[in-house]
Amino acid sequence: MFDVIVAGAGPTGLMLAAELRLHGVHVLVLDRDEEPTRVVRSLGLHARSIEIMDQRGLLERFLALGKKYPVGGFFAGIRKPAPENLDTAHPYVLGIAQTITDRLLAEHAAELGVEIRRGCELVGLNQDDDGVTVRLADHSELRSTYLAGCDGGRSTVRKLLGVDFPGEPSRSDTLLAEVELSATAEEVEAVNEAVRKTQVRCGAVPLGDGAYRVIVPAAKVAEDRRTGPTLEELKEQLSAVAGTDFGAHSPRWLSRFGDATRQAGRYRVSRVFLAGDAAHIHPPIGGQGLNLGVQDAFNLGWKLAAVIDGWAPDGLLDTYEVERHPVAAAVLDNTRVQMLLTSVDPSAQAARRLVSELMDFDEVNRYLTEKIIAVGVRYDFGDGPELLGRRLRDLPLKRGRLYEQMRKGRGLLLDQTGRLSVEGWSNRVDHVVDVSEDLDAAAVLLRPDGHVVWTGDDQEGLRHSLFEWFGDDTDRHGVGMPPST
Repeated sequence: MFDVIVAGAGPTGLMLAAELRLHGVHVLVLDRDEEPTRVVRSLGLHARSIEIMDQRGLLERFLALGKKYPVGGFFAGIRKPAPENLDTAHPYVLGIAQTITDRLLAEHAAELGVEIRRGCELVGLNQDDDGVTVRLADHSELRSTYLAGCDGGRSTVRKLLGVDFPGEPSRSDTLLAEVELSATAEEVEAVNEAVRKTQVRCGAVPLGDGAYRVIVPAAKVAEDRRTGPTLEELKEQLSAVAGTDFGAHSPRWLSRFGDATRQAGRYRVSRVFLAGDAAHIHPPIGGQGLNLGVQDAFNLGWKLAAVIDGWAPDGLLDTYEVERHPVAAAVLDNTRVQMLLTSVDPSAQAARRLVSELMDFDEVNRYLTEKIIAVGVRYDFGDGPELLGRRLRDLPLKRGRLYEQMRKGRGLLLDQTGRLSVEGWSNRVDHVVDVSEDLDAAAVLLRPDGHVVWTGDDQEGLRHSLFEWFGDDTDRHGVGMPPST
C-alpha cells in the first residue's frame, strides 16, 4: 500500500513525487514508457521554476548544464529588451533541454527515495472511501491512498475519471525536429533573420554537436496526432516557408505539436488529482508548459503530504484547484493571444505591430514578461498587503539568504523583530530570526511553496495564520490547541 501513486515520470510527476518524499510520504511513480523520451519539447526554465529549483537546493545542478539568456522577446517573439528590476533574484531564462531537466529531477527524486517503475502502463482505476486501486496493462493491481495523474495531454487518468476537457482543437500544427544540416551556420542565420520578419514559427537553432533544432509550420493539421512527421515532410515545409530545407539530414527525432487549448473542468475527483498537461494543454509559445506543470506540483505536493501526515487544516487540498486553475486559465489566454500575433494574416500582423509599440512602455513590457515567467502570480488570500498571496523572492539576509532556509520544504517565519514565536508549530514551520534590507515588513510567514500568508508584527495575528495554514498547534503530548479568540 502506497501513500501516493503518481502516473507519469515527466517533470510534473517527478517534481510532485520529490516534494511528497521530502515529507516522508511513501510514493511510487509509474510511467508507461520503458525509457525516458529523447524528444526535446522544452528548451528552458523561466524565473519562477528557477526559484523553485533554488528553494530545494537543485539550482547549481541546473546551472552547470544550462545557459543563461535574457528574458526579453518571449511574448509572441516580439523582440524587446528585458525589463529592468524584475521581482526576482533570477532575471534570466535558463536554457536547458527537457531531457536534461527530466534526468536531474529523476535523480533528485531517487536520492529522496522515490521508486520509479518504467514500462508500467496504467489502464484502470477505482476509488473507494479508503483509497484508490490502480490496474496496470499486465493485469496486476496496486493500491494507494491517493493518485496523481501527471500523464500528459492525453491523460489516461483524466479520461478514466470522466473529467471534461473543454477548449479548442488544434487549428494549426507545427513540425519540430532535431536534425543535422548541410547549410553553413552563416547561411542558417541569414535565413532565420529573413524569415522571422513575417513567420515567427520557423527557423533553425544550433544545439551543439552538429545538431539543430528545426521548427516550421505544418501544411495541415494531422488527423492522427500519434503519428510523427517524416524527414521529407519537414524538408518540404522548410522549402515552402523558408525557401530552403537547409540540407536537413540524419534526424535524431521528429515530432509535431498543435495549438489545441484545453483545460480540465476539475483538478480533483475525491482521491485523484490532475496536474501538468493532464490538467491543461496549450501551444508551447512562450515556453510555459513545462514550467506551469512543475509549479502545479510545487503547489500540490506539500498540501497532499500534510493530509497524509495528519496535520492539514480543513479544506487545504481544495486550495490546489482554487489556486492553480485560474493560473492555468491565464496561461491559456496569453498563449491564445501570442498565437494570434504570430499569424501572417494582415489583421494579426497589424495587432502585432500595435502590441510591439505598447511594449516600448516599460510597464507593459514588464506586465507581459511577468506573465510568461510567472513571478506575477498572486493567490487570492483576501484583502491585505501587496505581499499577501505572492511568492517572496529570494532575499539577502544578514546571515545567508532566504531560499537557503527553505530546503526542507517546511513553512517559514522570517522574523525581523526577534519577538515572535512559532511554538506549537515548530515541527512544521521554521523560525528564522534575521533581517533583510529588501524586506519592507516586520515579519512574513511563508508556506512551503514560498507564498506569503501573513505579514505583521503581532503574535496573535501570526497564531491565527499558523492555525489557518498549518493546522492545530500541538503541545508535547500532540494534543490540538486552537488559537484563542
